[in-house]
Amino acid sequence: MSPDLDRLIKLQQLDSTIEDARRKIAAHPHRLAEADARLNTAKQRVADAKDRLKASQDIRRTLEKDAAVFQGRIAKFKDQQAAVKTNKEYQALGHEMETAANELAAVEEKVLVQMMDADDITANIKQAESALAKDQKEIDAEKTALGNELAAVEAALAQASEARTALIAQTDPKLLAVFEQVARARKGVAICAATRDGLCSACHVRLRPQVFQEVRRNDAIIQCFSCNRILYYVPPPAPAEPAVSHTS
Repeated sequence: MSPDLDRLIKLQQLDSTIEDARRKIAAHPHRLAEADARLNTAKQRVADAKDRLKASQDIRRTLEKDAAVFQGRIAKFKDQQAAVKTNKEYQALGHEMETAANELAAVEEKVLVQMMDADDITANIKQAESALAKDQKEIDAEKTALGNELAAVEAALAQASEARTALIAQTDPKLLAVFEQVARARKGVAICAATRDGLCSACHVRLRPQVFQEVRRNDAIIQCFSCNRILYYVPPPAPAEPAVSHTS
């Protein structure tokens, strides 16, 4: 293979490595934010459940105060009944006591509902806290892995950038200018292989037979007439030698 062509192939590989590394580095904050968002969602579930429990407890306390008022009324009416002198007054107080008792029963029923609701919410809190602990552990591990991955990608980027600088110093400036011009026009891909049936593997246009034969020799810089990418050829692997059979 032509040394110039070999250098351009390596340059393309380095550029692809560098672009991939930069893309991963740019995505790192977003991936961290996604992990934090999942954790915040789990934390919010716990907070919401605790808010519901507090609201239920507040309602229960209000109802218990109402119950105490009705209990006080009943006790008051009983005391008044003991002091009345007429049957009419006695019956009137009895009616008031019955009304207060009904209202007390209704409030006590609501208190019971709130107690049952609080039990359910407490169970939900335990489940949410258990899920949060699991998520916290998983996300901590994920963020550690992301940090390790970032460090590896940054190291790969630095290594590829250094290798690219060294390779550019060895490359013909005119060829480098062609390479970079095509790369800018073709989303960073300036060189590609020709397929074994004579197509440009990037734009899939069939090469003229004579051009394809020249590309197969890998000894010159040849561009696809359709997309302008520089072409090279990867020959098929040599056929495996048949196994030798041993007969006795």
